[in-house]
Amino acid sequence: MIGLHNLKPQDGSKHRKKIVGRGVGSGHGRTSTRGCKGQKSRSGDGSKKIGFEGGQMPLFRRIPKRGFNNQFRKEYEIVNIESLNKFESGVEVTPASLKQAGIVKKAKLIKILGIGELKKPLTIKVTAFSKSAEEKIKAAGGKIEIVK
Repeated sequence: MIGLHNLKPQDGSKHRKKIVGRGVGSGHGRTSTRGCKGQKSRSGDGSKKIGFEGGQMPLFRRIPKRGFNNQFRKEYEIVNIESLNKFESGVEVTPASLKQAGIVKKAKLIKILGIGELKKPLTIKVTAFSKSAEEKIKAAGGKIEIVK
């Protein structure tokens, strides 16, 4: 009869812990299963930094680099004015509402561009507007507000 008292693990599923560096008689003495010489036999785990190619000039250093990468740049999420027609007229459009509607992903820095036409008066509160977007929003009877 099978019960909790006579259950045992399947054959081969349990392994004895390998004990190394405890004398030649143990079978794992002397070099402690690391082999002879070489990088992986030394202390420090034999790990190398990312991109290391065995002393060869790494790919990242071989390829040409051009220009200037500004680490302080601001990357805006762009929203065209025509996609704001999803909202009801007179509604306040904020980064949170744009995210909820699925128009933007992060709702951090958002810039409204003037591509398309706005058919409803909206109050829009985002980080930046293009001049054409400002004009089209005001022409539709809406208001703009710049939020930091």
